[in-house]
Amino acid sequence: MFLNAKDISGGRTLQNFYSGVVSLQDVQKSLPSTCIDHLDPTSCFFPQNLVAAVRTPLFLLNSAYDVWQLQSSLAPSSADPRGTWKECKQNYAQCNSSQIQFLQDFRNQMLDAIKVFSASNQNGLFINSCFAHCQSERQDTWFADDSPRMGNRRIAQSVGDWYFDRENVKAVDCPYPCDNTCHNLVFNDVVSNITFSQSTRLTSTSLNLPIIFLVSLCSLRTTGFKFVR
Repeated sequence: MFLNAKDISGGRTLQNFYSGVVSLQDVQKSLPSTCIDHLDPTSCFFPQNLVAAVRTPLFLLNSAYDVWQLQSSLAPSSADPRGTWKECKQNYAQCNSSQIQFLQDFRNQMLDAIKVFSASNQNGLFINSCFAHCQSERQDTWFADDSPRMGNRRIAQSVGDWYFDRENVKAVDCPYPCDNTCHNLVFNDVVSNITFSQSTRLTSTSLNLPIIFLVSLCSLRTTGFKFVR
């Protein structure tokens, strides 16, 4: 769930981008009146201002530190001309205390934004404290033996328990770096080598190029990356 959050320079990178989309595609006429009657169209394009009014049961699977938003809207190069966030963005273990605090504030904004949504008995959520994106599209994060867990439940199990009404699932992780089950994305400059986990390695052959393409779409990056614990 992409948030309308300030970037590291105090600007609104994602809001400016969404504003262009709303204007270009004339989205205003398709946005719900429950939002448009008190917010501007661009604000109503952000899911944080929509999910609370959705009547259909929803399950929110999200990382508290979404790497696409961090890379492209929270700390993009346009907001960081001196590159002070470069090492932190590539490897989150390299973030200094002020950068970690910025990320924790971002996590808190997300939790505040979904308070009404999470209060509904019909909705479920799994928000872990991993530096990740697209966790439902890869087996290593969805339902592998070493997939991320909360309360000893993997993502697939949590979604299944909610969908089949076996259990009320409201899983919210403790702040980074407490979760040692995460498959955190760490970016590097090698495109042909992608490490998914400690036991799975993928190289770019003709047989697995479609898989690499899918992963590239998920990460929305042209650089290589690996997953670490």
